Parts: sequence; C-alpha cells; structure tokens
Amino acid sequence: MPDASAPLLKFTDPVTTAKGERRAAVGFDTLKTLWFNTGTLCNIECKNCYILSSPTNDALVYLSEADVVSYLDEIDALGFGSVEIGFTGGEPFMNPDMVRLMEVSLERGHRVLVLTNAMKPMMRPRVQEGLLDLQARYGDRIEMRLSLDHYTRKNHDAERGAGGFDATVEGMQWLAEHGFTLSAAGRSLWNETDAEARAGFRTLFDGLGVDIPSEDPSRLVIFPEMDEAGDPPEITTACWGILDKSPKDIMCASQRMVIKRRGAERPSVIACTLLPYEDEFELAETLEASLKPVSLNHKYCAQFCVLGGASCSA
Repeated sequence: MPDASAPLLKFTDPVTTAKGERRAAVGFDTLKTLWFNTGTLCNIECKNCYILSSPTNDALVYLSEADVVSYLDEIDALGFGSVEIGFTGGEPFMNPDMVRLMEVSLERGHRVLVLTNAMKPMMRPRVQEGLLDLQARYGDRIEMRLSLDHYTRKNHDAERGAGGFDATVEGMQWLAEHGFTLSAAGRSLWNETDAEARAGFRTLFDGLGVDIPSEDPSRLVIFPEMDEAGDPPEITTACWGILDKSPKDIMCASQRMVIKRRGAERPSVIACTLLPYEDEFELAETLEASLKPVSLNHKYCAQFCVLGGASCSA
C-alpha cells in the first residue's frame, strides 16, 4: 500500500498542490476556438516538437469530414454562433481531406485558422487549387499561420532540418501572392528578447514583401518553450490575485481540441492543444460534455499558459 504520509509530488493531484494548497482550476466561459488536430503525421520531424509529429507517428489519426461536421453541428446546437475553427497537426495538409475540412467550416459561417509549415504537402497542385478556390469565396475568414521558428535560416533549420526555411518561405510567398491573410509562429529558443525577435522577423518579412506585422502579437506569435525537464511552480487559487490574471484569459476557458486516437471508434475532446497524450485532459466524446472546469495539473499549464501568458489562438 502507498504511504499516506509520503509528500505529494508536484502536478500529481488534481485538487491539491505538493505544498498542500488548493490547485487552480479554470471554468468554461464561452467557446472562442474549437481546434481539430487533423492527425500527428508530418512531412518533417522537428527537434523539439511537443506533440512528437513525424512521418511515422500516427498516434492521432486523420479526422474525416464526418468527424468535423459532427462537432460543427454541436456548435450550432449549443448556440455559440460563429467561432474560430483551428486546424493543427502534425502537418494539416498531410490529411487528404484538409481542404474539404476548411470548406465545411467556412460554409457554416466560421472563421478558419490553419497552422502549417507551408511546405510540400500544402504546395501540391491539387491542394493549391483547392486553397485558391476557398480564398476566392471566403478569403476574409481564412488565416494561414506559418510555422517559422526563427527569422534566420540557420536557427530555423537547426530545429526543423536542412532546407526547411527555404521551403516554408516559398510557401509563404505563394500564399502572400494570392492574397491570403498570413500570420506566423516563432519560438523563443534563442535567448532573445521579445523586441529583438520581432525586429528580426520584421526585417525578414519586409525583405520578402510579406504583410505580417511583427509588432502585432496576434499576427506574430512567439511561443514560450515547454520544457519537459523544467520545474515551474504549481498554480494555486491564490495565484490569480498574485499574478493579476483572470482564469478567463487561460486557453481552457474558451478553447477545446478534437482528436482521434489510433484504434478509437470515435474522436474525443481534450482540454488543451498542448496535452493530446495526457488521459487526464481527455474530457468527453462530445463538445457539450467537455465544457467543464479543467484543473491546472500539468507543468505546461504553468509554463505556457499562466506564467508564459501564451495562447494557441489569437
């Protein structure tokens, strides 16, 4: 039997911290973004990918049109109106139905945000043709967020592999030439200040003639790093006042993500885009049943969301 007198380890009890304090939880407020993880397969394997995407990892399998439509139906039934539909992966354009998944979301009146490396999967002629069709019909409600870890080829390719920077820039310029609204997502791996990173990206974007205002944090997102070996403090109920933060500003107050695990009969809804493999954060099969409080019982809750102040959605 476990020793009842043994001290709690950090991030193990959903209610109580290791110090015996009340752990913070985030109640659901309103749906702003529903994410769909279209599958963990990716055309590349990044050095520090939090979701372990690769050309061989299909732990999360491709979502189908029927999968997505069932949750769009729930959005309507629950009366949320128009929301942001986010698509992430893996690389979303590895999913052969990706353009159609965007289309059904746009047809229902939602905005669409796609996180992509803009490399070969997106640049296939069939995909380009589909994207141009969607841009012509729904361009004001489509945003393509490019995964560009750093504004230098050297640092980006150190993370994503040789040739990655040039391939992503090529895809970015193609999207820009055809009028897509663009944003970018960088990383804070290189010990730069926020201002230094944004200045570097501004020089890059200006040189490429790409309209991404680097000073706008909703158009250039620089993500804090999620360190598996890190030791952040646990977030208690007292932290809201100490940090002058509101639980409503944390992702799980307004966002959910749909995934489908390999071998599962149905997709499920998880609390957070960052924790697809943590059973504790798998909430329900339906969107409605997932709209319940989420205990901040993971180091990423502290590193990325509360202390990092980050969100996967703008």
